[in-house]
Amino acid sequence: MNKTELIEKIAEKSGLTKVDSKKALEAALDAIKEALVADDKVALIGFGTFSVNTRAAREGINPSNKAKIQIPEKKIAKFKAGAELADALK
Repeated sequence: MNKTELIEKIAEKSGLTKVDSKKALEAALDAIKEALVADDKVALIGFGTFSVNTRAAREGINPSNKAKIQIPEKKIAKFKAGAELADALK
């Protein structure tokens, strides 16, 4: 499912117009992104939790010339499914 299909599904299930559904989805995604940028967690009970983890710096290998390179520390977004979502997927 892509973003357009998700907007159509939201409109269908909520009774909102597609324009309003798109605004609602974009507002929700922006709020989640802003929270993650601020190193905050977003917990949606029954769905899951979005959080930020830090991947430690490490040594890697350049595949083109086999030289060792340093890969810097990096922040990554993480999602952990909630119990209801996990149960629904069984």
